[in-house]
Amino acid sequence: MEREVKKRWQPQIRAKAKAKAASTGGIIIDTRARMGYTAPIGSTDQDRIRHLTVALPPVYAARLFEAQEASATGQQLQQIAAEALKEVYFQDGGRRAGSLEEVRFTGIEHFEFDL
Repeated sequence: MEREVKKRWQPQIRAKAKAKAASTGGIIIDTRARMGYTAPIGSTDQDRIRHLTVALPPVYAARLFEAQEASATGQQLQQIAAEALKEVYFQDGGRRAGSLEEVRFTGIEHFEFDL
């Protein structure tokens, strides 16, 4: 009986947590990865390893969950995460690095999401 209760209860709890993250709460990404950049000539675009723990807004949580439910590949999920890091971390919501064109993962040591 306990196993059946957990089987039904856990998906409901996860679904509620995902819905909250996608609408109001956002998610946390923690990664240690080599990241590359596409930037205008004259700026550095050399990739390097960074350890980032960043709160992503609900819009990116929703995109990641939707992609995951649509059976997105790991590469596609990484691309969404890289876009989120570009906007939230590197460009600080439009306050800096406005000419940064692209951020991409070129090697991942650790990659984790948390609600």
